[in-house]
Amino acid sequence: MNLPRLQNLGVFRKRVIVRMDFDVPEEDYSRIEVSKETLDYLLQKKAKVILIGHKGRPEGSISLSLSLRKLAPVLTKILKEQVMFIDGMDFTQIKATITQTSNIKIFLLENLRFDPREENNDEGFAKKLADLADVYVNEAFAVSHRVHASIVGIPKQFKSKFKNSVAAGFRFIREVEHLSQVIENPKRPLLILISGIKEDKIEMIESLTKIADKILVGGRLPLLIQKSKIKNQNRVRLDQNNISKIKIAKLTQDGLDIDEKSTQVFEQEIKKARTIVLAGVVGKYEDERHQQGTKRIFKAVANSEAYKVAGGGDTEAALTMYNLTDKFDWISVGGGAMLEFLAKGTLPGIEILID
Repeated sequence: MNLPRLQNLGVFRKRVIVRMDFDVPEEDYSRIEVSKETLDYLLQKKAKVILIGHKGRPEGSISLSLSLRKLAPVLTKILKEQVMFIDGMDFTQIKATITQTSNIKIFLLENLRFDPREENNDEGFAKKLADLADVYVNEAFAVSHRVHASIVGIPKQFKSKFKNSVAAGFRFIREVEHLSQVIENPKRPLLILISGIKEDKIEMIESLTKIADKILVGGRLPLLIQKSKIKNQNRVRLDQNNISKIKIAKLTQDGLDIDEKSTQVFEQEIKKARTIVLAGVVGKYEDERHQQGTKRIFKAVANSEAYKVAGGGDTEAALTMYNLTDKFDWISVGGGAMLEFLAKGTLPGIEILID
């Protein structure tokens, strides 16, 4: 995949708008820290850097608890460079502040989702944001499955005006390279463990059978699948040839973990695999009473000699809790984005950069 690379753009003394991943838990800024290489590169090139992103789901209204203001001192500490937070969405004022402030090189804008135009991919909103800068960089792989203004709309504006004005950040490039390895040339058998509580994962199962040799389904997904069948809304419509690829866990009586037999079956499948994708916890891992399934499955994956990739917020948190992160070849910053990339081979945020 020939993504445009930052080092091939002329960014010296330019204004560069960088789409970041700020939707992170309090006190865990690892997803921000992985973008440091990109931001340091821009600072070395004496660029003025405008950071944009979102936090939470404010649904187009202002919520002080979801403001990005508190990230300014965090970014200042990470980058060892003063970061100025600019409040509000008055783009005339924002541009004036950026233009007139000579002693600050990094500016942080407010949560884009405070404005409903962000999630609606509003063209006018994207244009106002694009007018702030000369170059666009996407360093938010985890959100790049969303057709939002900051992911698709802004780069579209740049490409309509300038050549060589959009790029993927360094971390974004590495995400695509590692996940492409799973799609294009995996060691087989390729096993995908998909679990958690998000219903949209159900719809990905069929697509993932196209690349996987075995799919293990845990977490709340078995309950959601059963519920959809009862309502005659079967959202997992599988080709008969693919049904044998899928193993759906049985849950404990309280539904908060997978049962002992399913745990053993999953452990056996993991032993056979040569490439493993881990996408979700199989139980309520944060509660000692319901973490046995997740703990055993994750340790089985970690101890495997397979090529191992993991992704998603809960997945990463559980791996950290069990001190297993260093056993993996790649920890993706994306959960939903990672699965969609594996299922489709691309994302809206990628397509707009290479189109």
